[in-house]
Amino acid sequence: MKISLIQPGRNNLKYLKWSYDSIRKNQGSHEVQICVADDASTDGTWEWCQEMMEYDHNFAAIKNDGPERLGHTILYDRLVNEVAKHDICMIYHADMYLMPGAIDQIEHKLSDKTIISLTRIEPPLHPDGPEKMLMDFGIEPEEFREQELLDWFKGVQLTQSTKITEGIFAPWAFYKKDFQEIGGHDELYAPQSKEDSDIFNRFHLNGIKFVQTWGGCVYHMTCRGSRFADGAKRNPDGNVFMKNRETDEWLKQNQKATREFIRKWGHFVKHDEYLKPIIPSKYDVGFIIKNGNLELLKALEPWCSTVYYDENEMRNFKYADYIEKEDTSFDLYEKFKPLDNEKQNGILVEIDGNNFSQQDYDSITKLPEILDNEYKRLEQELMHHSDDPEFELGNLHITVISLRTSEKDLIVCK
Repeated sequence: MKISLIQPGRNNLKYLKWSYDSIRKNQGSHEVQICVADDASTDGTWEWCQEMMEYDHNFAAIKNDGPERLGHTILYDRLVNEVAKHDICMIYHADMYLMPGAIDQIEHKLSDKTIISLTRIEPPLHPDGPEKMLMDFGIEPEEFREQELLDWFKGVQLTQSTKITEGIFAPWAFYKKDFQEIGGHDELYAPQSKEDSDIFNRFHLNGIKFVQTWGGCVYHMTCRGSRFADGAKRNPDGNVFMKNRETDEWLKQNQKATREFIRKWGHFVKHDEYLKPIIPSKYDVGFIIKNGNLELLKALEPWCSTVYYDENEMRNFKYADYIEKEDTSFDLYEKFKPLDNEKQNGILVEIDGNNFSQQDYDSITKLPEILDNEYKRLEQELMHHSDDPEFELGNLHITVISLRTSEKDLIVCK
């Protein structure tokens, strides 16, 4: 098998070296190209990449000179489109150790319109889940117990070599053509955060099948990029934890990316227990807001296509400042309309700020699923009654004019 592994890196050289060694030890007879993007690192990553390109003809690297980072949202795609020489690629993190037989599993299970995810073995730094195995064989390369891991893994291969479930997460292997067909990652989320959930939704809507193999695995030290830049440590009792909280950079970008994801999709990230995407419909929703204020506006704006506002309230609460300063790639000037404008949305939600409650906010976040559940009834009413269906949802008044949805328009990243 010929496969290109896609590895952006930023100031995580020790993990890149550790990961590289595992790939070359355990790739078997397959031809594995390692593609690295140095994202303005200051720890010697580029110097190491230059050495490796002279030493290893199946190692390729590109560099972002900085000083600002591009992020893996951008660099994943540059590596796939400009550097990877094989038709099959795998998104692969720098803090992953490739287990023996993993590439064999990809070769056996990958087919057209399919993505294969390897199962992650992780130390207990994050909550357990049915899609991974929690086992502690070290939290840093310096204390990694490689032989102990390999001995333990022989039992996994005996008992789980044929087990598969349906889900997607890194590392994931794919045909380059399937990736390029939908336009790769959406730069909306650059430098990082939620770009994976977005592309997984789009793959799913485009008919891609997700296969998680339990016979093919990686040992994953987790989050050794911008999220937990200081790594992990072990206390005297042997318990493991991240040295510090998430970095300010990561927290700020994650908040921004979450709001962008909601603006695009109309819902929070959703998936089942094995991380297979769940995608509610994307309705065209307009909010008619009376007795509003700036705090309410900030909470509600991402959840709709159009905001109809009272012009006096806009002046009093300085809505224009919000529109100008909000960090988004969406055109908020186009999104905001005066109350007396013609309402052209399929779903209209009337909101009174004087009685708006937390329960009402929760209903708004679940509105796509509520409409999906009532779709057949509402469709019948639209067909057989002259008046548009209306209903109350807590303090919200909902009018249904059209049930057209647009989630499939989001498949291709333009």
